[in-house]
Parts: sequence; C-alpha cells; structure tokens
Amino acid sequence: MTDKEFNNLTFSDDPLKKGEYDYCIFSNCDFTGSDLSSIVFSDCEFVNCNLSMTQLTGVALRNVKFIDCKMLGLDFENCNQFGLEISFERCTMNHCVFYKTKIRDTTFKNTQLREVDFTECDLRNATFDDCDLTAAIFDNSILEGADFRAARNFIIDPERNRIKKAKFSTANISGLLMKYGIVID
Repeated sequence: MTDKEFNNLTFSDDPLKKGEYDYCIFSNCDFTGSDLSSIVFSDCEFVNCNLSMTQLTGVALRNVKFIDCKMLGLDFENCNQFGLEISFERCTMNHCVFYKTKIRDTTFKNTQLREVDFTECDLRNATFDDCDLTAAIFDNSILEGADFRAARNFIIDPERNRIKKAKFSTANISGLLMKYGIVID
C-alpha cells in the first residue's frame, strides 16, 4: 500500500492486512490488542489512534510518526530493529518497554511516559520535550547527548547510565541526585 489514508477504522475486529505500508496515514483508528507482527511501515503517520496492547513482533517502523496516540503497554523491544526510526508527539505511552532498543535521535514531545522501561536502551541525542517520566526506568542506558531540559519527574542514576553531554536544566537536576537523598531548594 502506498499513499493511502485509513480513517475511523477498527482493526481489533478486522485486522490490518500483512504487507508493506509506505507514506500512509492512519487517522482515528483503533488497533487495541491487534497483531501488527511482521508488517512494514515506512514514512507513515498514526494520528489520534489507539494502539494500546498491540503486538509489535517483527514490525518495522521506519520514519514513523505517532501524534496524539494512546499507546499503553507496547513492547518496542520486539520490533524489527533494522531502520527503526520513530517519533512521538502528544502521546500517552505508559507502561511501554524499549528494552535494548536503539532509538537514537528520537523525539518525544509533550508525551506521557510513566513507568516506561528504557533499560539498556540507546537513546543518544534523543529529545524529551515537555515529557512526564514518572517512574520511568533508566538502567545501563546510553543517554549521551540526550536532551532532558524540558522533561520532568525523571530519576536517572549517573553511575548506572552513560550521560556524557546530556542536557538538563537547573529546574530538573534533582532527578540526577535523587539517590543521594539530598534536598535541593
């Protein structure tokens, strides 16, 4: 499929056909609990879609944008890692897993990332712009050059993560010092 628009469809009942989707736009679609395994999405946009609990085994996401989407409990570690390039704007992504994924230069903008697992994730030069990272897990993650200046509610242990040249603001620096039990006013 190339240059096709999918509007107001429910794929939980009638699954999206396996194949390759290039330059497609999915608007107001419900994928809740769907199986997108082995489908290839290139240069696609998902706008105002519900992708919660969707199966992503072997799915290829190449230059894919998610805008205003609900994406609860997604396991991005199962995606095809070759060419994985994604961005998120105004999404709700609580309880997602990015374990060992390489998502360098990824932009998360105005996105809720509560209890997201970024363990051993390569997030070099990623941007967290106005993101809520409450209880997000950063453990043995590569955060070099990542921009956390507009992020909030994160806790990152500098001794357990690579943070060289990562950017933080004075307003949120306490997230780096939490383990020391100090009070910052």
